[in-house]
Amino acid sequence: MRTLFILLGMLAFVTSFAQKESANVNAGNKLYNKQKYTEAESAYRDALKKNKKSFEANYNLGNALYKQNKYAEALNAYKQALPLTQDKKRLASAMHNLGNSLMTQRQYDKALEAYKQSLLLNPNDNETRFNYAFAKAMMKNQQNKNKDKKNKDQQKQQDKKDQNKKDQKNNNQQNNNQNQNNKDQQNKNQQQQPQGGGMSKQNAEQILDAIQQNEKNVQQKMNEKKIKARSQNAEKDW
Repeated sequence: MRTLFILLGMLAFVTSFAQKESANVNAGNKLYNKQKYTEAESAYRDALKKNKKSFEANYNLGNALYKQNKYAEALNAYKQALPLTQDKKRLASAMHNLGNSLMTQRQYDKALEAYKQSLLLNPNDNETRFNYAFAKAMMKNQQNKNKDKKNKDQQKQQDKKDQNKKDQKNNNQQNNNQNQNNKDQQNKNQQQQPQGGGMSKQNAEQILDAIQQNEKNVQQKMNEKKIKARSQNAEKDW
């Protein structure tokens, strides 16, 4: 985190209103240096009520918020400060801290751009150069993780498709087997259907066998009677 901007003096033509604003900023700076960040935040907000276009109040408010881990609010404060100055050193520091806030939000691509802009304004800043390299490494790591996640998701989708195809194949096979069983049963039923006269082939064969057997029985009885008759005629007449 960069140090606060502290106004060292006021121009001769500034108004009393501006002097009051400076007093609020100075009060906030003293509280900030004592690590009383909540009270410092309040002082900077009081300064902004008097002049919302104060670069110092917005920038230092961002620092106080950052120290309280209010990173999203700090990010907004730095954004508010950026268009309020043309001083390269101040802009470089604001962009640096903006990058830090973006890093906490894991917006590595935007943080990388913020550090890049800071370095363009202050090329000799080693701290920003280090953060730039760190953000670049983190962004690459994030991209690799996203790529791995994408590959895993694609693999899961492919596995799901393969399983669906397998299940469909099994269902089709079961349906085919069931259809074949139904056909076999239909053929069997057709074979047992009554043939002309309302009689099944099986029943007709059974009746035919019964008739043939009955004929055999009748023929056997007739043969037995003939044999008996011959025996009686063969006796002598004494």
